[in-house]
Amino acid sequence: MVEIKVYIGSDHAGFELKEKLKPFLKKLKYTLVDLGAKTYNKLDDYPIYGEKVAKAVSKDKRSFGILICGSGQGICIAANKVNGIRAALCENVKDAFTSRNDDNANVLCLQGKGTSLTKTKSIVKKFLETEFSDEERHNRRINEIKKIEK
Repeated sequence: MVEIKVYIGSDHAGFELKEKLKPFLKKLKYTLVDLGAKTYNKLDDYPIYGEKVAKAVSKDKRSFGILICGSGQGICIAANKVNGIRAALCENVKDAFTSRNDDNANVLCLQGKGTSLTKTKSIVKKFLETEFSDEERHNRRINEIKKIEK
């Protein structure tokens, strides 16, 4: 079995959910690397953790990232500034499937507020277990994104 690393990070608004997801991810047998926040601090900022996780995933091509802030939007924007990152905010299982299957997303962004733990676990599981389709049209679109990054 190939070891798959999952880098996880959150700001204060996603901290509680991050901590609740960690045992779930370990149970699913992923190698988990928590890049912070390590403790709750209501003054921390999501770009710090978005960048940390995105850079780790960009260097470790066989890994995934999970990022959490209040809305999921800000941390997703920050992560997408790193070359090679395709971060997707997923609010449901369909989003998780499509972002992996069609877009080969490598970072999952989640809302720290307003989504139940049960639903979030379903989203995470679907994201991590869905393979990229590798269809020509999807590869073509990802290559177009890579041109924008240059």
